[in-house]
Amino acid sequence: MNLSSLGFFRSLRKDNHQFAVIGLGRFGRSVCSTLHKLGYEVLATDIDEKRVSAALTEQMVGHALQLDSTEPAALKEAGIFEFDTVIVAIGNYIQESIITTLNVKEGGVPHVVAKASSEVHHKLLKRVGADHVVFPEFEAGCALARTLTKPSILERFELDPDNSIVEVIVPDEFHGKTITELQLRNRYGVNLLAVSQDGKFQINPNPTKRLERGSAMVIIGCNKDINRLPI
Repeated sequence: MNLSSLGFFRSLRKDNHQFAVIGLGRFGRSVCSTLHKLGYEVLATDIDEKRVSAALTEQMVGHALQLDSTEPAALKEAGIFEFDTVIVAIGNYIQESIITTLNVKEGGVPHVVAKASSEVHHKLLKRVGADHVVFPEFEAGCALARTLTKPSILERFELDPDNSIVEVIVPDEFHGKTITELQLRNRYGVNLLAVSQDGKFQINPNPTKRLERGSAMVIIGCNKDINRLPI
């Protein structure tokens, strides 16, 4: 997530319990299933009747309809325009994705999230009014590349292009040393937020705590400084 996304997420209603998902491919199904398991009401649509039937059979949504989302009248009749948040999960059919996003925005939906399959697709979705665009294949590829080159970094949350919060395996060089002895801020320019112990994280650990090989620690800092750690 970057700072440009903050405005969108701040504008989401915290009391919203209903979502509409257009497109029941892998991405759309994942969104539907997760929202449904979290207890939210989900209306799913797809042009393919088999996908709609499968979603209902697998009970991953409360309601599912077969419709052509490039037709504004079909979206209106289905009540899509009445939702506060709509996810356009059509990624591989660019024309349909763009037309659907335009239809939903022109229908008055305040929060529209759309899936992009390329950089050009991303730009076009923003042009027609998408409030937030996700690029799952690109993000997954970047995450995989980082994992392959920095296997000690278990998780990474990018605050912006230059700064991150990372969960890393405690390096051998830090084993047996206290947080005070390591002087992470002075030596590397990073701050320690938490360390793991017995399967749980201790937030703001005591400076006298000794780190153990194989455990994990959570660090915040600029990417250049994080890369200087012996990980």
